[in-house]
Amino acid sequence: MTTIDTVVIGAGHAGLAVSRLLTDAGREHVVLDRGRVGDRWRTERWDSLHLLTPSWMTRLPGWSYTGPDPDGFLGVGSFIRLLEAYAASFGAPVVDRATVHEVAPTPGRGAAYRVTTSRGTWHARHVVIATGPHGTPYVPAGLAGTDTDRVDVVTSNRYRNPAGLAAGGVLVVGASASGLQIADELNRTGRDVTIAVGRHTRMPRRYRGLDIFWWLENTGRLARTIDDVPDAVAARAETSLQLVGRADPERATQDLDLGGLQARGVRLVGRIEAVEGRTARLRDDLAATVGAADAALDGFLDSLDRFVDRVGLGGQLWDSPRPRPVAVASAPTRLDLAAEGIGTVLVAAGYRPHHPWLRLPIIDADGTIRQRRGVTPAEGVYVVGQRFQHRRDSGYIDGARHDAAAVVSHLLASSGAGGLRTPLSDAEEPAA
Repeated sequence: MTTIDTVVIGAGHAGLAVSRLLTDAGREHVVLDRGRVGDRWRTERWDSLHLLTPSWMTRLPGWSYTGPDPDGFLGVGSFIRLLEAYAASFGAPVVDRATVHEVAPTPGRGAAYRVTTSRGTWHARHVVIATGPHGTPYVPAGLAGTDTDRVDVVTSNRYRNPAGLAAGGVLVVGASASGLQIADELNRTGRDVTIAVGRHTRMPRRYRGLDIFWWLENTGRLARTIDDVPDAVAARAETSLQLVGRADPERATQDLDLGGLQARGVRLVGRIEAVEGRTARLRDDLAATVGAADAALDGFLDSLDRFVDRVGLGGQLWDSPRPRPVAVASAPTRLDLAAEGIGTVLVAAGYRPHHPWLRLPIIDADGTIRQRRGVTPAEGVYVVGQRFQHRRDSGYIDGARHDAAAVVSHLLASSGAGGLRTPLSDAEEPAA
């Protein structure tokens, strides 16, 4: 058993951001991870995945991207190497392959919490949970009746490449970033693909000559806080943007949307109601779902045009055509998986929080950790990296630096250290 001031759980970008700030403050701590630095990127992402955000937006405390292609999109391998270089740059005290079994209070001890892992036990005054928003894959209840002896059900975190799937067509469940990217890859390798389309947020890769994240950042949308929205629950349940990052410069600016996939032969259907054996019952909601996403996109682009007029950028930016609405024909309400030759149902329906090791009364009924700016009701316990934790960009790599700074400032102030000793900077350190 080891007694230490702070235990950080998770050695991804959020945990390392916290570690950098604690290191700068001279605060003793350890960073625990079930695998290695960036473990989820190593074990739960597909081979061809690239970040949705451009490289210029890859910023962490004390570091920003200085590589040769700021407008490009880092692949999984490159991003893992970036995290490794970042951790090494300040000697992050990472203990790898330390699966956390329990975080529980230790009444009567100087250290308030006991963190039990596969590599020993730590007693700590503070615990920072930085495991990210991806808990456990959400599998709709309607898929429970699938004949798994004849049809594979694969969640997106287990998908690696088309060759790893069973022969035959694929029914992709979910139309956000992961669902569309996987459907696109499968279609390009010759697979017959059907997408069961649920709620989604359509977004162009570029608008009026600039990447969409330039617009989101410069119009202040990414800095919008949870206090600014009328419905915090709905805001935190927003779907991921329907985008893709690509390595190929010629395709990097191309949109990825349902209309483009449909034009290449991907079939669109409504949400799955239930699968009974090898027959899927589908909702008759495709047109309504697609129409709602198109209407929301038009409203968003209208707001960008108003921003251009307000700040006087009209003469510096060219006009660009609006993405066309997705035209959908009548969709079937039943799908015979056997007759269609579908061998895999690939579920890309998002994630749900999962903290079975957390033995503290800070979990809401939906599994989320109760918090305000990362501060939980349990004194000395914090969280970083959750979706819309405080700012809209909290769930992005770039946004974690803001939440990490707020959490570490509170941690230091609560223990009499007076908050962060140095302001958040973007000093150039490890090369990407």
